[in-house]
Amino acid sequence: MNALAVDTVPPPHTAAVLLGTGVVGRALLTLLSSGAARDIRLVGAANSKRQHAEAEGLVPGEVANRLAANREGRDNAPLLAALDGSGASRKVVIDATACAKEAGRHAEWLAAGYHVVTANKALAGGHLSGWRALQAASSNGAVYGDAATVGAGLPVLSTLRRLRRCGDSLLTLEGVFSGSLSWLFNQYDGSKPFSELLLDARRLGYTEPDPRSDLSGEDVARKLLIIARNAGFALGSDEVEIESLVPEALREVDAKTFLDRVKELDAPLRARHDAARVKGKVLRYLARLNQRGRARVGLVEVDASHPASRLSGTDNQFALTTTRYHSTPLVIQGPGAGPEITAQALLGDVLAL
Repeated sequence: MNALAVDTVPPPHTAAVLLGTGVVGRALLTLLSSGAARDIRLVGAANSKRQHAEAEGLVPGEVANRLAANREGRDNAPLLAALDGSGASRKVVIDATACAKEAGRHAEWLAAGYHVVTANKALAGGHLSGWRALQAASSNGAVYGDAATVGAGLPVLSTLRRLRRCGDSLLTLEGVFSGSLSWLFNQYDGSKPFSELLLDARRLGYTEPDPRSDLSGEDVARKLLIIARNAGFALGSDEVEIESLVPEALREVDAKTFLDRVKELDAPLRARHDAARVKGKVLRYLARLNQRGRARVGLVEVDASHPASRLSGTDNQFALTTTRYHSTPLVIQGPGAGPEITAQALLGDVLAL
Protein backbone atom coordinates (compact mmCIF):
# COMPACT_ATOMS: atom_id res chain seq x y z
CA MET A 1 0.00 0.00 0.00
CA ASN A 2 2.87 2.33 0.70
CA ALA A 3 4.27 1.77 -2.79
CA LEU A 4 0.85 2.38 -4.30
CA ALA A 5 0.51 5.61 -2.35
CA VAL A 6 3.90 6.80 -3.58
CA ASP A 7 3.24 5.93 -7.23
CA THR A 8 -0.29 7.34 -7.45
CA VAL A 9 -0.37 10.87 -8.85
CA PRO A 10 -3.40 12.83 -7.71
CA PRO A 11 -5.48 14.40 -10.46
CA PRO A 12 -4.64 18.05 -11.17
CA HIS A 13 -7.02 20.88 -10.40
CA THR A 14 -6.51 22.18 -13.95
CA ALA A 15 -5.60 20.26 -17.10
CA ALA A 16 -4.89 22.08 -20.35
CA VAL A 17 -4.20 21.46 -24.01
CA LEU A 18 -2.37 24.03 -26.10
CA LEU A 19 -3.26 24.70 -29.73
CA GLY A 20 -0.49 26.60 -31.49
CA THR A 21 3.24 26.41 -30.84
CA GLY A 22 4.32 29.53 -32.72
CA VAL A 23 5.94 32.49 -30.98
CA VAL A 24 3.07 32.97 -28.51
CA GLY A 25 2.67 29.24 -27.90
CA ARG A 26 6.39 28.83 -27.25
CA ALA A 27 6.32 31.74 -24.81
CA LEU A 28 3.40 30.10 -23.00
CA LEU A 29 5.23 26.78 -22.80
CA THR A 30 8.05 28.62 -21.03
CA LEU A 31 5.56 30.04 -18.53
CA LEU A 32 3.98 26.62 -18.03
CA SER A 33 7.40 25.42 -16.86
CA SER A 34 7.49 28.09 -14.16
CA GLY A 35 6.27 27.98 -10.58
CA ALA A 36 3.32 30.19 -11.46
CA ALA A 37 1.82 27.26 -13.39
CA ARG A 38 2.54 24.52 -10.87
CA ASP A 39 -1.17 23.65 -10.51
CA ILE A 40 -1.68 23.28 -14.27
CA ARG A 41 -1.02 19.96 -16.00
CA LEU A 42 -0.37 20.23 -19.73
CA VAL A 43 -1.88 17.08 -21.25
CA GLY A 44 -1.71 17.90 -24.94
CA ALA A 45 -0.23 20.26 -27.52
CA ALA A 46 -0.66 20.75 -31.24
CA ASN A 47 0.67 22.75 -34.15
CA SER A 48 -0.95 23.04 -37.57
CA LYS A 49 0.16 19.55 -38.66
CA ARG A 50 0.71 17.37 -35.58
CA GLN A 51 -0.37 16.86 -32.00
CA HIS A 52 0.73 14.90 -28.98
CA ALA A 53 -1.41 14.04 -25.96
CA GLU A 54 -0.85 12.24 -22.66
CA ALA A 55 -3.43 12.39 -19.87
CA GLU A 56 -0.63 11.84 -17.35
CA GLY A 57 1.00 15.08 -18.46
CA LEU A 58 3.64 16.48 -20.79
CA VAL A 59 6.84 18.29 -19.89
CA PRO A 60 6.42 21.73 -21.54
CA GLY A 61 10.08 21.87 -22.50
CA GLU A 62 9.77 18.58 -24.42
CA VAL A 63 6.72 19.53 -26.48
CA ALA A 64 8.64 20.60 -29.60
CA ASN A 65 10.49 17.26 -29.77
CA ARG A 66 7.32 15.27 -29.11
CA LEU A 67 5.52 17.05 -31.93
CA ALA A 68 8.45 16.59 -34.31
CA ALA A 69 8.45 12.85 -33.60
CA ASN A 70 4.69 12.41 -34.04
CA ARG A 71 3.57 11.28 -37.50
CA GLU A 72 -0.16 10.88 -36.87
CA GLY A 73 -1.38 14.19 -38.34
CA ARG A 74 -3.89 16.56 -36.74
CA ASP A 75 -7.00 15.49 -34.89
CA ASN A 76 -8.43 17.29 -31.86
CA ALA A 77 -10.15 14.15 -30.54
CA PRO A 78 -7.04 12.73 -28.74
CA LEU A 79 -6.44 16.13 -27.15
CA LEU A 80 -9.96 16.30 -25.72
CA ALA A 81 -9.70 12.66 -24.65
CA ALA A 82 -6.54 13.53 -22.71
CA LEU A 83 -8.41 16.34 -20.96
CA ASP A 84 -11.22 13.95 -20.06
CA GLY A 85 -8.79 11.28 -18.92
CA SER A 86 -6.81 13.64 -16.69
CA GLY A 87 -9.39 13.60 -13.90
CA ALA A 88 -9.04 17.36 -13.53
CA SER A 89 -11.90 19.41 -12.18
CA ARG A 90 -11.11 22.18 -14.68
CA LYS A 91 -10.41 21.30 -18.31
CA VAL A 92 -9.07 24.07 -20.55
CA VAL A 93 -8.44 24.44 -24.27
CA ILE A 94 -5.86 27.18 -24.87
CA ASP A 95 -5.99 28.53 -28.43
CA ALA A 96 -2.79 30.42 -29.27
CA THR A 97 -3.40 30.21 -33.02
CA ALA A 98 -4.83 32.70 -35.48
CA CYS A 99 -6.74 29.91 -37.23
CA ALA A 100 -10.38 30.65 -38.06
CA LYS A 101 -11.13 26.92 -38.21
CA GLU A 102 -10.00 26.42 -34.61
CA ALA A 103 -11.84 29.56 -33.49
CA GLY A 104 -14.98 28.18 -35.08
CA ARG A 105 -14.91 25.35 -32.51
CA HIS A 106 -14.79 27.61 -29.44
CA ALA A 107 -18.55 27.63 -28.88
CA GLU A 108 -18.70 23.85 -29.38
CA TRP A 109 -16.00 23.29 -26.74
CA LEU A 110 -17.69 25.66 -24.29
CA ALA A 111 -21.02 23.90 -24.77
CA ALA A 112 -19.29 20.58 -24.03
CA GLY A 113 -18.05 21.95 -20.70
CA TYR A 114 -14.45 22.82 -21.57
CA HIS A 115 -13.17 26.26 -20.62
CA VAL A 116 -11.57 28.12 -23.54
CA VAL A 117 -8.72 30.61 -23.15
CA THR A 118 -7.66 32.31 -26.35
CA ALA A 119 -5.67 34.93 -28.21
CA ASN A 120 -7.59 34.03 -31.37
CA LYS A 121 -9.94 36.84 -32.43
CA ALA A 122 -11.52 35.13 -35.43
CA LEU A 123 -14.79 34.10 -33.75
CA ALA A 124 -15.45 36.84 -31.18
CA GLY A 125 -14.35 39.50 -33.68
CA GLY A 126 -15.93 37.86 -36.73
CA HIS A 127 -19.54 37.48 -37.81
CA LEU A 128 -22.13 38.49 -35.23
CA SER A 129 -23.60 34.97 -35.31
CA GLY A 130 -20.30 33.62 -33.96
CA TRP A 131 -20.34 36.12 -31.10
CA ARG A 132 -23.91 35.14 -30.21
CA ALA A 133 -22.98 31.45 -30.29
CA LEU A 134 -20.19 32.19 -27.80
CA GLN A 135 -22.57 33.98 -25.46
CA ALA A 136 -25.09 31.14 -25.57
CA ALA A 137 -22.42 28.48 -24.97
CA SER A 138 -20.85 30.43 -22.09
CA SER A 139 -24.18 30.58 -20.28
CA ASN A 140 -23.75 26.87 -19.41
CA GLY A 141 -20.97 27.69 -16.94
CA ALA A 142 -17.84 27.24 -19.01
CA VAL A 143 -15.60 30.33 -19.08
CA TYR A 144 -14.31 32.13 -22.17
CA GLY A 145 -10.97 33.74 -21.31
CA ASP A 146 -10.32 36.42 -23.92
CA ALA A 147 -7.95 38.93 -22.28
CA ALA A 148 -5.27 38.15 -24.87
CA THR A 149 -7.52 39.03 -27.82
CA VAL A 150 -7.32 42.80 -27.20
CA GLY A 151 -4.23 44.77 -26.19
CA ALA A 152 -2.15 41.65 -25.48
CA GLY A 153 -3.67 41.41 -22.02
CA LEU A 154 -4.03 45.09 -21.11
CA PRO A 155 -7.04 45.29 -18.74
CA VAL A 156 -9.46 46.61 -21.36
CA LEU A 157 -12.18 43.96 -21.45
CA SER A 158 -12.03 43.29 -17.71
CA THR A 159 -12.39 47.01 -16.96
CA LEU A 160 -15.27 47.39 -19.37
CA ARG A 161 -17.11 44.42 -17.87
CA ARG A 162 -16.63 45.74 -14.35
CA LEU A 163 -18.02 49.12 -15.36
CA ARG A 164 -21.05 47.48 -16.96
CA ARG A 165 -21.71 45.40 -13.84
CA CYS A 166 -21.76 48.67 -11.90
CA GLY A 167 -24.37 50.09 -14.26
CA ASP A 168 -22.02 52.24 -16.35
CA SER A 169 -22.33 52.35 -20.15
CA LEU A 170 -19.79 52.92 -22.90
CA LEU A 171 -20.58 56.03 -24.95
CA THR A 172 -17.57 56.36 -27.24
CA LEU A 173 -14.29 54.57 -27.80
CA GLU A 174 -11.12 55.71 -29.53
CA GLY A 175 -7.60 54.44 -29.64
CA VAL A 176 -4.62 52.75 -31.21
CA PHE A 177 -5.28 49.02 -31.12
CA SER A 178 -2.34 47.66 -33.14
CA GLY A 179 1.18 47.39 -31.77
CA SER A 180 2.67 47.15 -35.25
CA LEU A 181 0.76 50.14 -36.66
CA SER A 182 1.51 52.09 -33.49
CA TRP A 183 5.24 51.52 -33.95
CA LEU A 184 5.13 52.37 -37.65
CA PHE A 185 3.38 55.72 -37.25
CA ASN A 186 5.28 56.62 -34.09
CA GLN A 187 8.43 56.27 -36.20
CA TYR A 188 7.21 57.73 -39.49
CA ASP A 189 8.28 61.36 -39.83
CA GLY A 190 8.97 61.52 -43.56
CA SER A 191 12.74 61.20 -43.20
CA LYS A 192 12.71 57.52 -44.10
CA PRO A 193 10.41 55.81 -46.63
CA PHE A 194 7.47 54.03 -45.05
CA SER A 195 8.42 50.81 -46.84
CA GLU A 196 11.82 50.77 -45.10
CA LEU A 197 10.16 51.20 -41.71
CA LEU A 198 7.76 48.40 -42.56
CA LEU A 199 10.60 46.03 -43.40
CA ASP A 200 12.34 47.06 -40.16
CA ALA A 201 9.14 46.27 -38.22
CA ARG A 202 8.92 42.91 -39.94
CA ARG A 203 12.52 42.05 -39.03
CA LEU A 204 11.85 43.06 -35.42
CA GLY A 205 8.85 40.74 -35.29
CA TYR A 206 6.31 43.55 -34.84
CA THR A 207 4.29 42.58 -37.94
CA GLU A 208 3.01 39.30 -39.26
CA PRO A 209 5.28 37.57 -41.83
CA ASP A 210 2.92 39.01 -44.46
CA PRO A 211 2.57 42.62 -43.23
CA ARG A 212 -0.69 43.05 -45.11
CA SER A 213 -2.34 41.28 -42.17
CA ASP A 214 -1.51 44.41 -40.16
CA LEU A 215 -1.81 47.04 -42.90
CA SER A 216 -5.27 45.88 -44.01
CA GLY A 217 -6.88 47.09 -40.77
CA GLU A 218 -8.80 43.82 -40.43
CA ASP A 219 -7.07 42.90 -37.17
CA VAL A 220 -7.85 46.31 -35.67
CA ALA A 221 -11.46 45.96 -36.78
CA ARG A 222 -11.77 42.60 -35.00
CA LYS A 223 -10.51 44.14 -31.77
CA LEU A 224 -12.94 47.03 -32.12
CA LEU A 225 -15.80 44.57 -32.64
CA ILE A 226 -14.81 42.54 -29.57
CA ILE A 227 -14.76 45.65 -27.36
CA ALA A 228 -17.98 47.05 -28.83
CA ARG A 229 -19.83 43.75 -28.40
CA ASN A 230 -18.65 43.43 -24.82
CA ALA A 231 -20.05 46.93 -24.30
CA GLY A 232 -23.45 45.90 -25.61
CA PHE A 233 -23.26 47.10 -29.23
CA ALA A 234 -24.59 44.34 -31.50
CA LEU A 235 -22.31 45.27 -34.39
CA GLY A 236 -21.92 43.06 -37.43
CA SER A 237 -18.54 42.62 -39.04
CA ASP A 238 -19.84 44.45 -42.12
CA GLU A 239 -20.69 47.52 -40.04
CA VAL A 240 -17.08 48.57 -39.44
CA GLU A 241 -15.66 50.96 -42.02
CA ILE A 242 -12.08 49.83 -42.68
CA GLU A 243 -9.37 51.83 -44.42
CA SER A 244 -6.70 49.51 -45.76
CA LEU A 245 -3.20 50.90 -46.22
CA VAL A 246 -2.47 48.28 -48.89
CA PRO A 247 -2.80 49.67 -52.43
CA GLU A 248 -5.47 47.94 -54.50
CA ALA A 249 -2.87 46.52 -56.89
CA LEU A 250 -1.07 44.71 -54.05
CA ARG A 251 -4.02 43.17 -52.22
CA GLU A 252 -4.36 39.93 -54.19
CA VAL A 253 -0.73 39.19 -55.05
CA ASP A 254 1.29 36.59 -53.13
CA ALA A 255 3.38 37.61 -50.12
CA LYS A 256 6.71 37.50 -51.97
CA THR A 257 5.40 39.75 -54.72
CA PHE A 258 4.03 42.17 -52.16
CA LEU A 259 7.39 42.39 -50.40
CA ASP A 260 9.17 42.84 -53.75
CA ARG A 261 6.84 45.76 -54.59
CA VAL A 262 6.54 47.21 -51.08
CA LYS A 263 7.94 50.59 -52.22
CA GLU A 264 4.57 51.22 -53.88
CA LEU A 265 3.34 52.11 -50.39
CA ASP A 266 5.67 55.09 -50.16
CA ALA A 267 4.14 57.72 -52.45
CA PRO A 268 0.55 57.66 -51.12
CA LEU A 269 1.66 57.62 -47.49
CA ARG A 270 4.22 60.39 -48.08
CA ALA A 271 1.42 62.52 -49.57
CA ARG A 272 -0.78 61.87 -46.51
CA HIS A 273 2.13 62.68 -44.18
CA ASP A 274 2.98 65.94 -45.97
CA ALA A 275 -0.66 67.07 -45.95
CA ALA A 276 -0.86 66.47 -42.20
CA ARG A 277 2.47 68.19 -41.50
CA VAL A 278 1.33 71.38 -43.26
CA LYS A 279 -1.47 71.56 -40.69
CA GLY A 280 0.89 70.84 -37.78
CA LYS A 281 -0.50 67.33 -37.36
CA VAL A 282 0.73 63.73 -37.45
CA LEU A 283 -0.79 60.48 -38.72
CA ARG A 284 -2.12 57.75 -36.45
CA TYR A 285 -4.09 54.62 -37.29
CA LEU A 286 -7.13 54.92 -35.02
CA ALA A 287 -10.17 52.84 -34.17
CA ARG A 288 -13.31 54.80 -33.32
CA LEU A 289 -16.81 53.96 -32.09
CA ASN A 290 -19.46 56.61 -31.45
CA GLN A 291 -22.67 56.59 -29.42
CA ARG A 292 -24.79 55.64 -32.42
CA GLY A 293 -22.69 52.54 -33.02
CA ARG A 294 -20.81 53.89 -36.02
CA ALA A 295 -17.42 52.19 -36.14
CA ARG A 296 -14.37 53.04 -38.24
CA VAL A 297 -10.71 52.10 -38.34
CA GLY A 298 -8.26 54.06 -40.46
CA LEU A 299 -5.61 56.73 -40.77
CA VAL A 300 -6.41 60.00 -39.00
CA GLU A 301 -4.60 63.34 -38.73
CA VAL A 302 -4.21 64.28 -35.05
CA ASP A 303 -2.64 67.35 -33.47
CA ALA A 304 0.10 67.43 -30.86
CA SER A 305 -2.38 67.58 -27.97
CA HIS A 306 -4.08 64.31 -28.94
CA PRO A 307 -3.17 61.41 -26.61
CA ALA A 308 -2.26 59.15 -29.55
CA SER A 309 0.37 61.62 -30.76
CA ARG A 310 2.42 60.97 -27.63
CA LEU A 311 2.61 57.17 -27.85
CA SER A 312 5.93 55.37 -28.16
CA GLY A 313 7.12 51.96 -29.26
CA THR A 314 4.34 49.42 -29.75
CA ASP A 315 2.04 51.04 -27.19
CA ASN A 316 -1.70 50.52 -27.49
CA GLN A 317 -4.14 53.07 -26.16
CA PHE A 318 -7.85 52.73 -25.36
CA ALA A 319 -9.83 55.85 -24.41
CA LEU A 320 -13.28 54.96 -23.04
CA THR A 321 -15.90 57.65 -22.52
CA THR A 322 -18.77 56.34 -20.38
CA THR A 323 -21.75 57.80 -18.57
CA ARG A 324 -19.55 58.22 -15.48
CA TYR A 325 -16.19 58.86 -17.18
CA HIS A 326 -17.72 61.60 -19.27
CA SER A 327 -15.78 64.86 -18.98
CA THR A 328 -12.45 62.99 -19.12
CA PRO A 329 -12.20 59.53 -20.70
CA LEU A 330 -10.77 56.53 -18.93
CA VAL A 331 -7.47 55.76 -20.71
CA ILE A 332 -5.77 52.37 -20.67
CA GLN A 333 -2.33 52.34 -22.25
CA GLY A 334 0.67 50.06 -22.47
CA PRO A 335 2.55 47.62 -24.70
CA GLY A 336 0.06 46.00 -27.04
CA ALA A 337 2.25 43.46 -28.77
CA GLY A 338 4.78 40.80 -27.90
CA PRO A 339 4.69 37.04 -27.36
CA GLU A 340 5.68 37.19 -23.69
CA ILE A 341 2.93 39.56 -22.58
CA THR A 342 0.35 37.78 -24.75
CA ALA A 343 1.37 34.46 -23.22
CA GLN A 344 1.12 36.00 -19.76
CA ALA A 345 -2.44 37.10 -20.56
CA LEU A 346 -3.30 33.52 -21.56
CA LEU A 347 -1.80 32.10 -18.38
CA GLY A 348 -3.58 34.73 -16.30
CA ASP A 349 -6.94 33.68 -17.73
CA VAL A 350 -6.20 30.03 -16.98
CA LEU A 351 -5.19 30.84 -13.39
CA ALA A 352 -8.35 32.95 -12.94
CA LEU A 353 -10.66 29.97 -13.59
